[in-house]
Amino acid sequence: MSEILPQWHAIITRESNKPYFIELQKNLAKQRKDHAIFPPEKDVFNAFTYCDLADIKVVIIGQDPYHGVGKDNQPQAHGLAFSVNPNIKVPPSLANIYKELVTDIDGFEIPEHGNLVEWAKQGVLLLNTVLTVKQGQAHAHAKLGWEKFTDAIIDEINQKNTGCCFLLWGSHAQKKGRNINLNKHCVLTSVHPSPLSAYRGFFGCGHFSKANAWLAKNNNNIINWQLQNNSQ
Repeated sequence: MSEILPQWHAIITRESNKPYFIELQKNLAKQRKDHAIFPPEKDVFNAFTYCDLADIKVVIIGQDPYHGVGKDNQPQAHGLAFSVNPNIKVPPSLANIYKELVTDIDGFEIPEHGNLVEWAKQGVLLLNTVLTVKQGQAHAHAKLGWEKFTDAIIDEINQKNTGCCFLLWGSHAQKKGRNINLNKHCVLTSVHPSPLSAYRGFFGCGHFSKANAWLAKNNNNIINWQLQNNSQ
């Protein structure tokens, strides 16, 4: 894994000294003795290795990491919300994200993989609200303490980033964004892209083109949402 970037490193170091985080790490250490925990320990903070706080342009908030495995028993999750390791089948929510991109971004072609590192490198923070999960047990680490940590991350972005676009899909993500300064940042909301809800407003939301329009209006480079098939 790449190193955590300096601004994120300072924030994570500060949070890691707080009682809630110390307790969280103790719980995780105990669980790792008896359970497979995803993503692997080396990838837990992967979202903070591609683009530092000041350079974040778009924030996409997910829930908890994928809890399954794919080819060769490789974990799906690798620390970026909605993204999967190379050679893993594209999960349903991400497949729906790709479908929306086809209709929203001229010329977008669905890639053969679900690895979103190319977005992260351009300044898209793919942040789950909970950063770990037990294999096969969705939401197993809800209320373990990660929510406090990711609240702190969002608060830092809100305060110190000069302006970015938050894409908040589903009530869970929208609650995480309730304190965002709308005078400085852009907030776009929709239902979650999961198969259970995508047809109730995610399809047709136009968030990717709207985010780029906002970035351009605010003199920022837009995101190239197209993912290359050879980027894995």
